[in-house]
Amino acid sequence: MYMLVIQAKLVVDANGRKYCQYDSDIATGLGVGSFFIPVASQVIIMIVTRCLCCGKAMRPSGSRSWAICLFITSWVMFIIAAECLLTGSVRNAYHTKYRDLLKQSAPSCETMRKGVFGVGAAFIVLTCIASEIYYVSFSKANDGPPPYARDTSMRMENL
Repeated sequence: MYMLVIQAKLVVDANGRKYCQYDSDIATGLGVGSFFIPVASQVIIMIVTRCLCCGKAMRPSGSRSWAICLFITSWVMFIIAAECLLTGSVRNAYHTKYRDLLKQSAPSCETMRKGVFGVGAAFIVLTCIASEIYYVSFSKANDGPPPYARDTSMRMENL
């Protein structure tokens, strides 16, 4: 199994300042690429369900309650997943100069832990599960007669 390991070395520039130089890493590109998968998933599910707010009213039932709860849950998990993936990608791509202005000693060439991407991937899976159950609940709440199937207007036949 191939492990992605970022290596950093301490380099001195022409002015005598020390900075960390990192080797290339594929994790940044994969993190950004994997960000677009849940975005596309959320866009598709929101178009299909009309974002829960457009279209005909859902009939009052337990399915409607679950649909609303899962709608909110899927968006919260999506935001957490997106934040983890983007933060991990940005921090991983942060190949810049570190300077310790107070001590004038060698900077620390620490690299980011890959656990951030793992958390993002876990939340992507949870988002997909919540979105799928949301779609099923939304479909059940939309089946059957409309919430007000009776004629509510006054008839003037006998006047």
